[in-house]
Amino acid sequence: MTEHGGMEVETLTIRIPIRLQRRGGRKLIMTPEGAAVPARKPSRDETLVKALVRAHRWRRRIESGRAKSITNLAEQEGVTDAYVCRLLPLTCLAPDIVAAILDGRQPKGVRLAEMLGNGPLGWDEQRRSQLGLAAGAPNPPAGAAPCARASPPRSRVDITST
Repeated sequence: MTEHGGMEVETLTIRIPIRLQRRGGRKLIMTPEGAAVPARKPSRDETLVKALVRAHRWRRRIESGRAKSITNLAEQEGVTDAYVCRLLPLTCLAPDIVAAILDGRQPKGVRLAEMLGNGPLGWDEQRRSQLGLAAGAPNPPAGAAPCARASPPRSRVDITST
């Protein structure tokens, strides 16, 4: 203890065994082996979220009749028919996959480019192939397909951007 201006001041020294390591121009704090690493805060892929929101908005416009066709919708939005056709299947993703994407809990490395294209229609297949999520989340009623490319399901999922 030392005295500073008539008051006693105590010094507390804390030693934390860490080392700094450079990776890609960034400095990372490396913890000692065996030490618990704090969990990373989930980070949303805003590009993927924006594509999901856009796809659901477009689907509602087609279903409500505000867009007469994909070509008409593409003209209204100022994008190509091909882009609309690539994004619309995102409306067929299993609800738990959509929730994971919106919460930023999608597996590391999953990006919009991997989500586009001719992926599986069944929700269990989507969970296994696209995101590696465990099967067992709610599936559609027996006899009902979660999504069909020719005729989209009648259920409505409301997704709005934040």
